[in-house]
This record gives sequence, C-alpha cells and structure tokens, in this order.
Amino acid sequence: MIVLCAVMVAAGLLAIARWGAMTVQPPPTPAGSEPGPDGRPPVGLVVRRYLWYLTLAVSAGVAAGLLAAGAGGRLVMRLLAVTAGPGAQGRITEADQVVGRISVDGTLGFIIFTGLLFGAASGAAYLLLRRWLPAGRAGGAVFGALLLVLAGTRLEPLRPGNPDFDLVGPGWVSVVAFTVLVLFHGMLVAALAGRLSRAVPLLAPTAPAIAAHLPLLLLAVGSVALVAAMAGAVAVLASQIPAVVAAWRDQRALTAGRVLLGLVALVALPGFAAAVVDILGRP
Repeated sequence: MIVLCAVMVAAGLLAIARWGAMTVQPPPTPAGSEPGPDGRPPVGLVVRRYLWYLTLAVSAGVAAGLLAAGAGGRLVMRLLAVTAGPGAQGRITEADQVVGRISVDGTLGFIIFTGLLFGAASGAAYLLLRRWLPAGRAGGAVFGALLLVLAGTRLEPLRPGNPDFDLVGPGWVSVVAFTVLVLFHGMLVAALAGRLSRAVPLLAPTAPAIAAHLPLLLLAVGSVALVAAMAGAVAVLASQIPAVVAAWRDQRALTAGRVLLGLVALVALPGFAAAVVDILGRP
C-alpha cells in the first residue's frame, strides 16, 4: 500500500510539472448563444457554464484529493509513525488506527474519504478564488498557503487539538511534512483545473459531453445537492442583472478581492502561528 501511495504522489508531482503553468480557460460560447441586445446571456448558457465550472471543481478537487491529501497524507502518517520511535508503536490514534500498522482497508478508506470530502471542497474553493490568485504555479502555491493558514489548523491537518500529535512526531516533522503536503495539494488542484478546463466540454446531448459531467453525480446527495442548486440559482439571477455583471468585471473588483483575501489571511495568521507553536512544543 505504501508503494501504491508513493506512485500516486509521483503522478501528482508529474501533473504539476506538466500542467502547473496552465490557467483555467473558460469554455467557448457556442454559436447562437451570444448575449442579446441588452447584454444578458441566455439562461440556458449560464446554466451550462455553471455546471461546467462545477464539474471542473469536482473533477480537479477529487483527483487532487486522492493523489495529494489522500495518498500523500497516508505517506506523511507513515513517516510520523516511523519517527515517533518504539514507544508509540501499537498505540491507538484518534481515528482508531494502530500506530505502525498498515492495513489495506484503513489506507483505502482514508484515501477515499479524504479525497472525496476535502478534495471536492478544495476544488470548489479554488474555482471561487482563482480570479484573485496569481497565474500559473504561483497561484497554486498561494492557494495551498491559504488552505494552510485558513483551514489547516482549524480543521486538518495541523489541528492542535488532535491528540495524535502527542503520539507521533516529533512536532517539527509534523509541521514540515503537513505544510509541504497542503502546498502540494493546492498546486495540484490548480494544475488539474487548468488542464481539465481544456478537455471538458459544455454540457450537450452528446455522449462525450455527458460522460465528462458524470463527476457531478458525486454531488447528488442530500444537502450538497441543495447547496449546489441554490448557488446555481444565484449565478443565473446575477447574470441577468447588467449592473452586477459590470461590477464583477470591473478592475476595482479584482483589486478589492485581492485586498480582502489578503486581510482575511492576515487575521487568521496569529491563530495559525499559535497552533504551529503548540504542535512544535509536543514531545
């Protein structure tokens, strides 16, 4: 299983090397779907574009989640189990796993669970924030840094309340390994989104287009489907209000978004630093 995880991580690194410089390329406007005299795009085109972006988010996010957060996370956990020393071997982690023991079901369960949940969420976050991020590999690295500062110590993987940091370590190895992992994940999401944006067509009554949108089935569960539908309704409504469209395209909105994103990161930075210091102080 460790070899399989290593191969998956290598595939992710190769994807970054090949496609990391690509930016997301919006889908072309089909003939006959141009905006009307009032500048409003057809509702059908807006819906298709929304589904296209949603497919891109799910596909890139889940793929990155499997290769980086999933397989990469499993390798990091193995590294921490080895560096923890003999006293930690055989002890039970927060997830009811045994330190030092590698099981097929535990590894696959971790990769799939992490890939589906964290992966899809990070893909959606990237598509929402990419407008305010730098282009190319720098954008992926900045996105990974944002994930680390805003969510890394509040959710995972550097949550200071996680008792596993008292079992495995040392603390500096945990911080370094998980920091690299989150940056890797952010860069991989960006690289895959850039590549897939050139491969996924707009939804149409053709077999290739329908097949390309099959990842949307992962969202067809309970509240996730409801949230996606509500967000789609908001996107359609906003597209029909010229003032909203003009404000979104205004250069000042781009500048304001970047400033706001930077301020949010600065506000979160002290909490992130405190959590890292706490983990570094673990034995």
